[in-house]
Amino acid sequence: MAHYNNDICGGHSLRVIIREDPQEASVYIADYIVSRIKAFNPTEAHPFVLGLPTGSSPEIIYKILVQRHRAGEISFKNVVTFNMVCTPSPPRAPRHPKILNILTTIQDEYVGLPRDHPESYHSFMYKHFFSHVDIPPQNIHILNGNAEDLTAECAAFDASIARHGGIELFLGGVGPDGHIAFNEPGSSLASRTRVKTLAYDTILANSRFFDNDVNKVPRMAMTVGIQTIMDSREVVIVATGAHKAFALQKGLEDGVNHMWTLSALQLHPHPLVVCDRDATLELKVKTVRYFESIESAGTDARTQGPALVYRPRTYMPAPIVTKRTAAPPRQQPTPDRTPVKVPKDLRINTELHKTMEDDELTPDSMSSRMVDSAIGGLDGALKNDLIFDRMGARMTAQ
Repeated sequence: MAHYNNDICGGHSLRVIIREDPQEASVYIADYIVSRIKAFNPTEAHPFVLGLPTGSSPEIIYKILVQRHRAGEISFKNVVTFNMVCTPSPPRAPRHPKILNILTTIQDEYVGLPRDHPESYHSFMYKHFFSHVDIPPQNIHILNGNAEDLTAECAAFDASIARHGGIELFLGGVGPDGHIAFNEPGSSLASRTRVKTLAYDTILANSRFFDNDVNKVPRMAMTVGIQTIMDSREVVIVATGAHKAFALQKGLEDGVNHMWTLSALQLHPHPLVVCDRDATLELKVKTVRYFESIESAGTDARTQGPALVYRPRTYMPAPIVTKRTAAPPRQQPTPDRTPVKVPKDLRINTELHKTMEDDELTPDSMSSRMVDSAIGGLDGALKNDLIFDRMGARMTAQ
């Protein structure tokens, strides 16, 4: 039996899975991804398109996926991945010979950080995932933060997603300020892949990867947009730790707000949030018990909500104009293009002089339309002498 959270997600099913610690939450997500790929039964001509994040939250997930692959439980040969963020740098060859047929996309990347920099998202993904599974290098898509034209790079990234039929499952994390990918507070909910200036909170949080020196953290990054994420057929978010609790509360219990971009998932037909117990500290007890009751009833994220429908995407980004061309001069109407004249009463007189047919405007005060009032007929009185009418004039002696 399917369970629907109509109150929170506008008729769609917002699915929330709660586990005791980050390890259990990561195991659930890894197994969930494996089950989705197997159910999709991808082929080289019809690959499973997977959106991937970077950062500390997915590290355990990648480790478990690598273990599942080495155990022979899953192959990434026919998986295409797109990462949320990406680092620009010279191309670097994969370090593992087994990478064959999976297409991946990084969701974001620092601008100006070399690809082989140890803290680039490109390096992160190869270190923790790509070098350990059978994914083909040509199936890996990471934004190039060192491209000459960053706008064109972002447009090409979205176009590549569209050519592959859209993202089937988008895996992401959430920041303490509620951002997903690098869509910082205040990001447009209609945004697509673009260059984004990082908020100070994000720079401060990422300084731990740069010797705790905020001055070493890049100030800009390339990231997929909120609408890019929303176009995915399914979105899975991992949130672990007490420092994510306030963001989770804002994203799940409050309304949709561009200052908490996680909340946009309330409008998605297939959102799944997997969190640990600490991340629920700011949620209402009623909210926690509601989602726990769904799972205790014998259902989980695989059976909650409407069925996934795999259909080809039709969205293609508009081409980027590299050179501006002068607009052609407007043509004056020729006799054969002149509109047919319409009756005078259907046209507006735009001439500066008045015509005899125009009626003069007559001032009309409300008093002329009031009956049995002390000011009734005031317009008429104004034409002559102003006559004062006191209340006493309308009072009869007892």
